[in-house]
Amino acid sequence: MNKAYLLTGTNLGDRLKNIMNAAQNIQDQCGTIALRSSIYKTAAWGNTDQPDFLNQVLELNTALTARHLLKHLQQIEQQMGRIRTEKYGPRIIDIDILFFNDAHYRLGFLKIPHPEIQNRRFVLVPMTEIAPMLFHPVLKKTMSELLKDCSDQLEVRKYS
Repeated sequence: MNKAYLLTGTNLGDRLKNIMNAAQNIQDQCGTIALRSSIYKTAAWGNTDQPDFLNQVLELNTALTARHLLKHLQQIEQQMGRIRTEKYGPRIIDIDILFFNDAHYRLGFLKIPHPEIQNRRFVLVPMTEIAPMLFHPVLKKTMSELLKDCSDQLEVRKYS
């Protein structure tokens, strides 16, 4: 069994429903969700002229390979109505693979660990909530250490 950490995010439509539907689709199609972070509200990163995001990190136990998991996640995004029009643009759902076991992939379409984890508080805050001692296999630091060192100043707060 493989362990993956996923980040779900949305800033269009019924954001809470989108986050919940994404998790249900992942559970139905990809494996068992072992842990879920709280849901966090964050200002948009990159392209800041858009609505705030809701984000959640999921710990997934899956029999899928990393490539097959990516394919399934992209299909879920499509099924939920995701249309890729602009980088860092608004989206109904975004599902990123943050970690897959302790693997290190750098293929054109598959980069694991996600190359921007250490630069994004909206990733590190929920990761630290559910896996503070998870060790980044490339940067050689825990999630707690990466959060402490992160220069991103965007506010990340629990969504109620």
